[in-house]
Amino acid sequence: MAVGDGVALAHDYATQRGGAERVALVMADAFPGAPLYTTLYHPEGTFPEFGPLDVRTSPLDRVGVLRRHHRLALPLLAPAVRATPIEADVLLASSTGWAHGFPTTGRKVVYCHAPARWLYQSDRYLGPARQGGSGNAPGGAQRRLAAAALGLLAPALRAWDRRAAGTADRYLANSTVTARAIREVYGIEAEIVPPPPAMLPGGPETPVDGVEPGFLLCVARLLPYKNVDVVVEAVRRTPGARLVVVGDGPERAALEHRVRDLPRVVLAGRVDDARLRWLYRNSAALVAASYEDYGLSPLEAAAFGRPSVVLRDGGYLDTVRDGVTGEFFDAPDPDLVAEAAERALARTWDPTVLTAHADDFAAERFVERLHRVVREERAAGRSGELPRPEPVPTERRPR
Repeated sequence: MAVGDGVALAHDYATQRGGAERVALVMADAFPGAPLYTTLYHPEGTFPEFGPLDVRTSPLDRVGVLRRHHRLALPLLAPAVRATPIEADVLLASSTGWAHGFPTTGRKVVYCHAPARWLYQSDRYLGPARQGGSGNAPGGAQRRLAAAALGLLAPALRAWDRRAAGTADRYLANSTVTARAIREVYGIEAEIVPPPPAMLPGGPETPVDGVEPGFLLCVARLLPYKNVDVVVEAVRRTPGARLVVVGDGPERAALEHRVRDLPRVVLAGRVDDARLRWLYRNSAALVAASYEDYGLSPLEAAAFGRPSVVLRDGGYLDTVRDGVTGEFFDAPDPDLVAEAAERALARTWDPTVLTAHADDFAAERFVERLHRVVREERAAGRSGELPRPEPVPTERRPR
């Protein structure tokens, strides 16, 4: 078959810069010419590589404030998805909670980054309440408002979410922990297909003004469950350590308040790919304290020959080898993060081992498996029979 012929893609919303958006772009490269359906598209808020694609949005996209603040659309996203039928032989949906609900005339394959965190991990998603529950602390009132909204909407959204999952012909998962969550939430067995690192060496690199090499690097959207505040406090407790935080989000004001007396921390906000490559290459190590369903950023750091200091949880267990490509800490606690960072900075790491580890997750392997899955589902749709999966070579199964 022609690669993009008869295949459509879907993604929740193209409004931000995160790992799921990177994977959606890899899928678009894998199926050139395939239309990409999504609820909202904010070109200034997401990666510029979405620009040349055939992006098809829901009617919600006409409301500018929703494009810029997709969380405000929470009550409207399920109806918008449900009302957007997609004609395709095979729909490949990149989903963290919405795209798996798009109806289609053909077969549906869901690539699940995680079952909706706001429905099944709401405490982690919202983050802990501010001290004393006061709305005077940055983010306090917003958290209470979001928690109240989720409390009202969650029962109906969970019912919709499970019905949407049941419309898929096949589920793929990005990691071991996601496959387990899919089994627990939906009762569906998902094949694990780890996505590749998207930010790789080989492109242009632009230095970041005012930043000298040798810093710790944190790449994360500024959301509560990312625990960037924990990383900041760990650096505060590590004499001489410097930190650059790449990312933006609702927690930015709270973090700016936190680092106002800590010049060793730079909140770089969003940066272009050339600056991000320079930051990876000139960092001493990546630090991540978030609860992740897939540990993408450690693979990107490894591609540049840099180790990672990460939480011993979730997707990081699939993408970091303890003592070989990084150091683990057991809880998002500043003291534990600081101790692990100190261990990492005291060691000599072999860049060839790190880059070889990243190569194990190469894009070619990911794309090849997606092509096989689409071929199987297309054949099944035409014959009306269940697909007979092509065997996965042993060396390409996730470790």
